[in-house]
Amino acid sequence: MAQPNIVGVGTILGITTAVIPAALGETVILSNAANSGCVMKVNTIIAANNAKNSNNCQLSVTYHTGAAGAGSTFSIARNVGLNSTSTLIITDKASSFYLEENQSLSVETTLANNISFLVSYDQIFA
Repeated sequence: MAQPNIVGVGTILGITTAVIPAALGETVILSNAANSGCVMKVNTIIAANNAKNSNNCQLSVTYHTGAAGAGSTFSIARNVGLNSTSTLIITDKASSFYLEENQSLSVETTLANNISFLVSYDQIFA
């Protein structure tokens, strides 16, 4: 089932998850597996720089056409600056989007262990 019919919804689960990338490089923050039987409506992505000593950074958020960071990539936010002890709303309810089966989101930062990403989404099952 590649595209569940969200008009005939059986279950909607509201989920919030948080990730702090432990290393430089790409980190998958949300993945919808192939044959999951659901679609994920991404409502909010918030990034926070928790560094307390003037460590500014850059971050990127990427959409992938495959699960677990695979497939083709498309930038949602690219090399956006984030000052220390600052927060950035990358997307909110006004700009929500769907992750169908076999799609994913990843992040990349220039500062390991200090940038937290909060993702709020609805997991929708037909």
